[in-house]
Amino acid sequence: MIGRRRAGAMADLGLRLRAVTDNISGAAARRPRELPAVAPRLVAVGKTKPASLMIEAYHHGQRHFGENYVQELVEKASDSQILSLCPEIKWHFIGHLQKNNVNKLMATPNLFMIETIDSIKLADKVNVSWQKKQAAGRLKVMVQVNTSEEDSKHGMSAADTLSTVSHIVDHCPGLEFVGLMTIGRYGYDLSEGPNPDFQVLAARRRELCSKLNLPLEAVELSMGMSTDYEHAIEVGATSVRVGSVIFGERTYPNKPNPGKEPEAEGVGERVAA
Repeated sequence: MIGRRRAGAMADLGLRLRAVTDNISGAAARRPRELPAVAPRLVAVGKTKPASLMIEAYHHGQRHFGENYVQELVEKASDSQILSLCPEIKWHFIGHLQKNNVNKLMATPNLFMIETIDSIKLADKVNVSWQKKQAAGRLKVMVQVNTSEEDSKHGMSAADTLSTVSHIVDHCPGLEFVGLMTIGRYGYDLSEGPNPDFQVLAARRRELCSKLNLPLEAVELSMGMSTDYEHAIEVGATSVRVGSVIFGERTYPNKPNPGKEPEAEGVGERVAA
């Protein structure tokens, strides 16, 4: 009985993953023609979920996976089965990164990208740590922008984005700046129009590309999660972070508060850097 239930759950995961990828393709087809024709990337967020589900998603064709916490990412990426069965897996760190955890994060096997650089000091720390690792190539990074200007959200102000990106490009030879990321305000009602957080991030991209002489398609926009990823793609997202609609709702054994606002894909507990 347990085996049949597990097989059914795995089959359901494949169906949910296919539904999300189909929705992504449909949303991309609805984008205005003036936006870059970049195929959106799906980052499957496995927060609190076992490594076995990451392996199953990988077997269904998923390659990019995201985690919010350094310890959870390191443990999953180092899992012996993931290492042996998922050779092409690409890990994204999408949570708040404390500077004292940078070296630990650099030890992650198959680390592909850090999406949450939120200060020049953090960029410098990551740059030095990555270079010490003597890894092949530069580490891809995104700059996180607090587009909603909420105290509870990490990320830099929109006004500081240009100077931070310029610093990474000019002074961090171990890093490859690839885009901007935002979490945005939770629960925005799309009946009121396009999400203003997504519009702010898109505006910052246009400013960057103009000032740094970059083509729009060279700067990604990571925005949109389980509740709004289709809308995010329609207005320009090139990468979306989707977890619960693929892997199921999360359970937090130590946080039994069903009335609490759901934690977003790409946000961690707010702690001092």
